[in-house]
Amino acid sequence: MTPDTQQQPSAPVKRKRKVVRRKVSPIKVLRLLLPVMLFIALCVVMCVPSPGNDATVSDNEIVDSKPPVVELFSGSNVYDLEKLDTVSFYLRHLDKMPEPTQRIKVNYFGNLRPFFNDSNYVHWAEAERYGLRPLTDTRSHWQIDRPIVKVTTCADYYLDTLIFSRPYLVPQAAATLKEIGHRFRDTIAARGGGDYRIKVTSLLRTPQTVKRLRRRNRNAIDSSVHQLGTTFDISYASFVASSPEPARSVDDLKGILAEVLKAMREEEKIWVKYEVGQPCFHITARNKVNE
Repeated sequence: MTPDTQQQPSAPVKRKRKVVRRKVSPIKVLRLLLPVMLFIALCVVMCVPSPGNDATVSDNEIVDSKPPVVELFSGSNVYDLEKLDTVSFYLRHLDKMPEPTQRIKVNYFGNLRPFFNDSNYVHWAEAERYGLRPLTDTRSHWQIDRPIVKVTTCADYYLDTLIFSRPYLVPQAAATLKEIGHRFRDTIAARGGGDYRIKVTSLLRTPQTVKRLRRRNRNAIDSSVHQLGTTFDISYASFVASSPEPARSVDDLKGILAEVLKAMREEEKIWVKYEVGQPCFHITARNKVNE
């Protein structure tokens, strides 16, 4: 085979590309344009004034409008909002007693221990007349023979953190506690002022909590009147201050509290025991209706 007869390599054949025209889908276009159209429509609605509000109102002009059907909140700050809750507003207080203190008039009447010395037998005899039968456990709170009410922090007193008792009293005792706190605050206000409240440290107990408490408190006894729901403890070594001025001393506040208790004891409304190991007044409300 001669070179002339050899086959020459063939040149590559160019293939024609087939042009494919995509069809425009109206649905896809609508999906792309719909958000933009909605945004434009919303802007137009927001810019167009509503009927009856064409006139602009300046800061000094007053516009008469109808009051809302239900007023959910009226106030100028968050403390006004807290007043809607009967407990949270009164939980606010200073972290410690304010200083320097100013003297306030106190009618001292000597050593308190021999004066407030009503025995446990007197307290128990009074409590048996209208109190509960001792609760055996926590479940027996739902099987009581007398009505009880829940005690919560309020304008007249502050409820301390309870460990060995529950926040319940019979209605007569709850009313007496409120009267003590109210008279305490009224006395302070009449003698120069000061935003102070008594601190309640113990209320209703069960035999189980009494047994636990006896391991830590030598003043606790098996026949604790706290089990009958008629008795409560008020601290004389600690008070709750809600305002820094005027500042009052713990000793003066203790003296005023003693005045209130002395007056109510003479009115035959309470029995009082001055506790030393745990600094508190041990108080049992008297039920004069059954006497």
